[in-house]
Amino acid sequence: MLFQIAWKNIWRNKTRSLLVMGSVVMGLWVGAFMMAYAFGMIDQRLQDAVKNEISHFQSHHPKFEIDNEVKYFLSEGPEMLRKIRLDKRVKAATGRVIVNGMVSSANYSTGGRFIGIIPAFENEVTGLQDKLTEGAYFDENSRNKVIIGERLAEKLKVKLRSKIVLTFQDSTGNILAGAFRIRGLYKTYNATYDETNIFVRAMDIDQLINLPGQYHEIAALIHDPGKLDTVITDLTVAYPKAKTEDWKDIAPEISLMIESFDQYMIIFLIIILLALSFGIINTMLMAVLERVREIGVLMAIGMNRTKLFFMISLETICLVMAATPFGMLLGYFTVQYLGKTGMDLSAIYQEGYAAYGVQSYIYPKLEDIYYIRVMCMVIVTALLASIYPAITAIRLNPIKAIRKI
Repeated sequence: MLFQIAWKNIWRNKTRSLLVMGSVVMGLWVGAFMMAYAFGMIDQRLQDAVKNEISHFQSHHPKFEIDNEVKYFLSEGPEMLRKIRLDKRVKAATGRVIVNGMVSSANYSTGGRFIGIIPAFENEVTGLQDKLTEGAYFDENSRNKVIIGERLAEKLKVKLRSKIVLTFQDSTGNILAGAFRIRGLYKTYNATYDETNIFVRAMDIDQLINLPGQYHEIAALIHDPGKLDTVITDLTVAYPKAKTEDWKDIAPEISLMIESFDQYMIIFLIIILLALSFGIINTMLMAVLERVREIGVLMAIGMNRTKLFFMISLETICLVMAATPFGMLLGYFTVQYLGKTGMDLSAIYQEGYAAYGVQSYIYPKLEDIYYIRVMCMVIVTALLASIYPAITAIRLNPIKAIRKI
């Protein structure tokens, strides 16, 4: 009975009720979309980082990541790489020689990270060849050639076939310099990565640093990320002198961002619902004050304060819950559609996103559990928003309320 009365009371002022319901629908739609957009961006950043930069796991000498010195190479690197590539759980693996130093052109000098690669293996792991925008990939005849990022080429003011000089230390601490010609230019979604990393053939640089056939890093992708912990455990047991880490340990900032984003999105949604709750409270308070005389009559003919409290509360809850399915469905279908087609923001945010290593083409995504969480939060919001108008109603004096004109 109370529910029927509450439902009819909502539609006494259709315009006001529809405006409140519209605000709830828009709030939930925007909230669901923004959560999906943020999660899609984070997920894409992780996928790009794993595919282009850090892979699923990497192995190094325990001291290499601390000091980054050339002398800290993997003592069993070639054998370890061979075994990893034979592992059926591994999709692709490559070995790298990594040297930090200075790169110079005739016009400019800057710091760089020189990565000696096995061209065929590297392409299997990172797809470097597909990222070339100019020039060609390494072949058997490309001796003393390099592939650099477009951004670094702009900074150095060089182009294809230009000569650059790489200066670095060898395994004994001696400073060496080598002249290389630019064979290709590449571009990723990470501006910092493009400005820093220079690719050369491992055989061209390991001779210079006096470590022929050795590797500082082994990076690999696996078929099933769910088995990552098992693979790392097996490698740690088989090669205790090497330090094998997954992407979470290699890039803790990405791991932290993913783990904390859930809390950030909940806080964001709470802010939206809090703003909506004030509008709902204001609307229901106006509805109560407009019906002071009517409420007074109901109390005078025998409606107790408990029933009155629940009637007003039900009006608020019905108003919110009637709008909630529309907001949730609108958000769901928007996310599903944009999750398939994607959002091209290159005209607005390409440069800004590239600075953080994020693509400007975003695919929003939102797991079903978040829709359930939103629904629960909306129910709580409706309950809380109903309390103050209902308390205001039951505090009315029946005699004074009836006399009110």
